[in-house]
Order: sequence, then C-alpha cells, then structure tokens
Amino acid sequence: MRQDAYGTLVGVRRPVPRPAGPRPLPRDRGRAPLAAVAALFTLAQLALVRPDLGLGWDETVYVSQLGTHAPAAFFSAPRARGVTLLVAPVASWSSSTVLLRAYLAVLSGLGLYLAFRSWRGLLPARVLTLAGALFATLWVTLFYGPQAMPNLWVAYGALAAAACFLRARADSRDRAALWGLGASAALMAWMRPTDAVWATVPLFLLVLAPARGRRRVPSVLVPAGVLAGGLAAGAVEWIVEAYTSYGGLGRRLAEASRIQGGLGWNLAFDDQLRGLAGRALCRPCAGPLPPVAETWWWYTLPPLAVLGALVAVRARRPVPAVPTALACATTVAIPYLLLIGYAAPRFLLPAYALLSLPVAVALLRLTSAGSGRWRTAARVLVAAGLLGHLVAQYSVLDGVVERSAAGRRGWARTAAALHGLGVRPPCLLTGREAIPVAYYTGCASAQVSGHNENSTPGRILEAATRVPVAALTAPGADPPGFARGWTVHRYGGVWVWVARGAR
Repeated sequence: MRQDAYGTLVGVRRPVPRPAGPRPLPRDRGRAPLAAVAALFTLAQLALVRPDLGLGWDETVYVSQLGTHAPAAFFSAPRARGVTLLVAPVASWSSSTVLLRAYLAVLSGLGLYLAFRSWRGLLPARVLTLAGALFATLWVTLFYGPQAMPNLWVAYGALAAAACFLRARADSRDRAALWGLGASAALMAWMRPTDAVWATVPLFLLVLAPARGRRRVPSVLVPAGVLAGGLAAGAVEWIVEAYTSYGGLGRRLAEASRIQGGLGWNLAFDDQLRGLAGRALCRPCAGPLPPVAETWWWYTLPPLAVLGALVAVRARRPVPAVPTALACATTVAIPYLLLIGYAAPRFLLPAYALLSLPVAVALLRLTSAGSGRWRTAARVLVAAGLLGHLVAQYSVLDGVVERSAAGRRGWARTAAALHGLGVRPPCLLTGREAIPVAYYTGCASAQVSGHNENSTPGRILEAATRVPVAALTAPGADPPGFARGWTVHRYGGVWVWVARGAR
C-alpha cells in the first residue's frame, strides 16, 4: 500500500493497459463520516447557540417581510429576499423563535452535507469530511447556522456551484451536475446577488482554459450557460424590485454602495481581525487587535490553502478542484477585504467554506508525509493545532452568544415598557434601534434620516393623530425636532418620547 498526494491509501498493483483519458480518483465511499459531521453541526447549534436566542436586527427585517408578529420593516437597497423565502415555511404562520431556530439548524446541517457532498468524485471522502468539520466548527458558522441571515447560504451555494461546474465541465452530459449548478447559482443570487457574481468569476474564466480530451466548443460552454442562467433566475426578483422600488438597477447599486460606506480601495484585513473577536458588526472598526490566541487560525489560512493547492497541482488530477476552490474563495473575499470600510465576520463565510477544502488537503498531506519521527511529529503538531482551533472557536462563540442574548433581552424589555405606556399595535416607532424594538413591540418603524430613511417628520406627526407613536433616543440625547413636545420616559439604556395622543 502507498499514499497518494491527498493522503489516501491506494494499492500498488502491476500496471495494466487502460484507455487514454483523464485518470480517475481512487474509488472512495464515505458518506457516513460527512453525514455525522453535519448531524453534529446541527446538534452543536442547538446546544451552544440556544434556540431561544431572540432575533437580531437584520433578522427582524427579513422575518417581518412575511411574518405575523409585526409590520414589514424597511427593506434597504443592499438586501435581497432570499432569506425571507428561506424562513417562509415557519415564519409565515408562527412567531416562535425557538421553532425558527430549530428549523434553520436542521436546514443548515443538511445544507452543509449537500454542499460538501457535491465534491464527491473530485476529492476523496476524507478530505470532504475534514473540510466540513473545519468549517462547521468555526464560531461564525455555528453562530449563524440557526439565524435568518444570508451569508452561510451563499457559502453553501458557492461550494456546490464550484463542484457542479467542474463536474459539468468534465462531462456536459452530467444532468445531476447541471441541475445542481443552476440551483446553487440561483441560491447564491437569491441571498446576495453581488456576492454570487464575485464567487463565480473564476468559474466563468475556466471556460477559457484548455481542458483535456476532445470536446466540442458548445459542450464546453454548456456549464457556463447554466451558471449564467442560474444567476439570472436568482437575481431576477432583485432586479425587478430595483426598477419598481429604487428607480432602476443603477440607482439601487449606487444606493447599496452608499449604505455600505461607498465602495472603493480600502484594506480591511485589520477590520476583519477585530471582528473575529466576536463583534457581529465592526462599524466603525477601531480599537486594538484581539489576542492572537483567538485569531491565530486566521493567520494560518493563507499558507495552508496555498500548500493544499500546490499538493493538488502536483498530484496532476485531471480536474483542477482545489485550485478552483482557492480561486473562488479569493474573489468572493475581495470586496470585504479590499473595498468596504467596515467588517462583519459573517461576510467571509463563503471564503472560509471554499478555503476549507485546500486546508484539509494540506493538513492530510502534512500528516502523511515523511516517515518515522517526522511523521509522528507532524501528526502531533496537527492534532494540537486542531484542538487549539476548537478551544479558540468555543471561547469566542460563548462570549458572542452571551452578548447577543443580552442585547436582545434589552430590546424585549424596551418593548414591554412601551406596552406599559400604551404603545401597542397598531403603533409606530422611530429613532435609535427603532427597527428591532418595533419588531419586538409589534409596531411599524420609520426613520427620517440615515441608511433606513423611509419617512418624513410630517408623516410621523400625521401618524401620531391615528396610532400610538414613540421616538427612542440614547439616555440624555435630545429627541428629534418633531418630538420635542412629547412626554419622555427614562428607562436605563433608552429614553422613550411618546406622542401625547398615544394613550
């Protein structure tokens, strides 16, 4: 027996004549380990993130679009409605957060299995299992798995799209690969159209690359056409909405850029590092960098990914699976590392998912290279690194969950106080954190300035003649000009200014 470049044991046999063509991977059956990783991922979400964790700010926007708990919140230009469609089977008839979290945890576990399983035949099962485990144990993946947010689903779509594209490129008659390619591309575009474009740039470029074997040009273009069709199908609603609600596609893109601080050259590596300490949104992103003990794994990603790609190239596989994953990870990370002036750890989930493949290849190669003491030392080092990885991820995750729960309990307390003041549905809130507090209260929300501007002082004053209206400010802050005559009520971390006619 010997080991190939991926660390897979293969038998040494006498060479026998075989037809010319691509050299296939060793037959590798191993669905059970990857399925176990996906099942453990689901259970870990339910145990560590807690199903009773209240909805976050962005979640209230997505869920309120069809939920029965509160009126639909303002839907800003960068958002897409994929998450709303994702939660529809539960949110359309129930306001139970526990039920929604359990549903999303199970769904994200299934998504992880299918996304990594789509690489079967391209990479050995042990690589897919390790890659899935590495991605599933990131605190960012665990935290956002049961949440109504788009980034994890873009990650799954990017993984599956790259795999299905490579399989369809090798055989354009592979119907399963073509259907998977179209569906995964549509999934990405439903969730975040711009991320979908960045993630698929290397796949379109692969059409221009020479491929082994004799194939007609039309067959080479088939996967590219399916990929483009999937992206178009997923983005069509977002594009139509651009013309019906935002004044056109160009204006929606410009407004999305404005809300994101204006896209332009900006090195955000340090911002992402600060976010990895457990800041869900780092904007503005200032302060010291987090301890290396919490972020050391981030520094190891680039060298390990490059090493994995080199190992794959040296193996001379007929399909460039690992280099393609690395290329897609690079392009999907570009806007969040080079073009946006703030950070959120979830933005890089698609890149982490794709990078897990070359990293897994590198780790397996390190543990199988050499012999004797060198191999033992390498295995001990890798095992210690994986254990340190788990410790670092859990320590950050625990703090993130506690802080998030505390903030959401604060919104619930404010909602209870508003109910006590007579601000009950139908009602309207404006001001500081009005969107999430309005959801918890069961009210509509409106803003006269900022990224979520969707009303005017006149409209709010007119609403105050019909329904209870309140403005929220930080303690000691002045109310909006139109609310200066309203009654103020002081509650710890928030001041509530209630229109006189509210009761």
